[in-house]
Amino acid sequence: MADRMRVAFARTARALLDEDPRAALVLAEISEHYLTDALVRHPERAINVGIMEATMVGVAAGFALEGFHPIAHSIGPFIAERPFEQLKLDFGYQGLGGTFVAIGGSYDYSTEGGTHHAPGDVAAMLSIPGMEVLVPGHGYEVEPLLREVYANGRPTYLRTSSRANAEASAVAVGRMEVLRRGDLATIVAVGPLATSTLAAVADLDVTVLYATSVRPFDAATLIAVAGDRPHVIAVEPFYDGTMVPMLAGALRHVPSRFDAIGVTRAFIHDYGTPEDLDAKVGLDVAGIRRRVLAALGT
Repeated sequence: MADRMRVAFARTARALLDEDPRAALVLAEISEHYLTDALVRHPERAINVGIMEATMVGVAAGFALEGFHPIAHSIGPFIAERPFEQLKLDFGYQGLGGTFVAIGGSYDYSTEGGTHHAPGDVAAMLSIPGMEVLVPGHGYEVEPLLREVYANGRPTYLRTSSRANAEASAVAVGRMEVLRRGDLATIVAVGPLATSTLAAVADLDVTVLYATSVRPFDAATLIAVAGDRPHVIAVEPFYDGTMVPMLAGALRHVPSRFDAIGVTRAFIHDYGTPEDLDAKVGLDVAGIRRRVLAALGT
């Protein structure tokens, strides 16, 4: 089901509102029909402000100031970019805790054009000091990540997508998983690109790590597997190069080489399915393989 991450988010948000009297939910129209019962059962803590994204974030900040744990939700560009100033000042500057759950990935709303594309969302969120960023790769990974962060007192961006890996992993904030080991390079596959990455490098002598936690980043695992002169390749479902500061920060103690395979840094004017756009930007299996081989110099 294409909306399995959204369904998992909505199910978890409803449960948190029922379980925790300090949980709050703020919508800006998006996904309202997935959460109607929560809005009805908890009208004092679950609010749909309408198509006003800056207001959504401001209301969430008001909840946080009163000791609640707000969860705000919309499409990627409408929660990470349109209300960016409110995120930066209301949450980042004031040091408030809140969870901002995006749907739509980079271009899941592929036929809607640039207004609904947001490959720069993670980079924008990482520019806010203290903002944590999580990118689950399967519907079953949404609930444990959301439950882990929603009440931790820190701002967190949780980015979901209509695409998913073939299997879920046991995920946790600040942890990566080693999917396979090799000697030529270490590939960090982020979120829903793990399955495609494994298929693309099936016959290559490379290590593949699976990351759902962009910040905080699991530097210890990368250091443990990368070696003393590492070549690290990020395969990321957002603008290419977004992960490089995390990789470089982890490996600053050794000479290292980095490559990035992500959404090319150009506006997308093509139309089609999200899979069509993956092929266009080089994030389908064939594209990832071609770009990994180029990074390896083979």
